Amino acid sequence: MSLIVAGRFTTFPAAEAAAEKLYAEGFVEEDVNLFFVNPRGQHARHPAHGAVAGAPPGHLASQHHTRNITAGAVAGAVVGVVIFSAFSAALPSVVIAAGVGAWIGARIGASVGARAAARQALAHHEIVHHEMRNSGVLLSVHVCYENQDHAAQLLREAGATDIERASGQWHDGHWADFDPTRAPMPFGEAGRQQA
Repeated sequence: MSLIVAGRFTTFPAAEAAAEKLYAEGFVEEDVNLFFVNPRGQHARHPAHGAVAGAPPGHLASQHHTRNITAGAVAGAVVGVVIFSAFSAALPSVVIAAGVGAWIGARIGASVGARAAARQALAHHEIVHHEMRNSGVLLSVHVCYENQDHAAQLLREAGATDIERASGQWHDGHWADFDPTRAPMPFGEAGRQQA
């Protein structure tokens, strides 16, 4: 694992100016990386299970809702036909029973679909709500124990906010295992926890 110190900037020019200060103080380009962190709730790396790339939001939920209504209508129609056929009812009565059963089944299917969609929306809201990382340009620096305080001080002087310290994978000049949904460990707290 590598030791990483990072700070958040609101613009790329401000982060680039901070990187220049780091270079002037002896940090090398392979140990400094800039990247943008999306706003909370926009960190999905893959489409939701079954989602179609480029499909409008809610497309998948709409398909499930339609399937629930259709399945409910078919089941209701079958139940209506079976019940009225058991009593040797006339054909018009069986057809009416199938229609009424289909209507009731569709209503039940729609209700089930609406509850599932509400649960899914609530789960998404909870994930977004619990993300603690602010969006912006993150300047990350691969450091060692001896120069981590100096890197944090340079970031602070350059105007960085949310300065953090992390243990992660640093490969080919960037923070390879950065997880935007994981809460950052503020630099001062990270040092106190290790003491």
